[in-house]
Amino acid sequence: MYGNENSAEGGFDVERTILLLGNPELYEVSREVKIEELHQMEQVREDLKDTLLAFRARYGVGRAIAAPQIGVKKRVIYRHLDTPVLFINPRLAFPEQEMIDVLDDCMSFPDLLVRVKRYKRCIIYYKDLEWNDCSMELEGDMSELIQHEYDHLDGILATLRAVDERALVMKPH
Repeated sequence: MYGNENSAEGGFDVERTILLLGNPELYEVSREVKIEELHQMEQVREDLKDTLLAFRARYGVGRAIAAPQIGVKKRVIYRHLDTPVLFINPRLAFPEQEMIDVLDDCMSFPDLLVRVKRYKRCIIYYKDLEWNDCSMELEGDMSELIQHEYDHLDGILATLRAVDERALVMKPH
């Protein structure tokens, strides 16, 4: 069964611990969700949502989170903006080769910014909770956000994509 048993209350934890930079689990490649695992994705979505919203309340930022960041080695991304979306088994395509420079931040290293290059536009293909095939074309900050989260599914952190050795910056407090 999915979840962390909470022995004090006999239930499941809702907000999960976010794995931090240096944790070897962050560098592992996640597995695709199988159709027979779909029923577990409701709980994964709730845990991702609650963890993201708790992070946002603490730090004032947070638009999306990937399942590996909470120790779930499945190819799942949760984005929480105007309309929350769960991307199951996403794939990315890049219709153009134009790149943009961004200062990438991450819940797994909340005090650090990393200058990286990302594609300006992307198309994400994914399954939803009803196992329907879906797609979305994204541009600018939404494109770079999804690319960042997608990298987590492959065990790639923004620190590995830094444009050079001086591309790491501490966030001011």
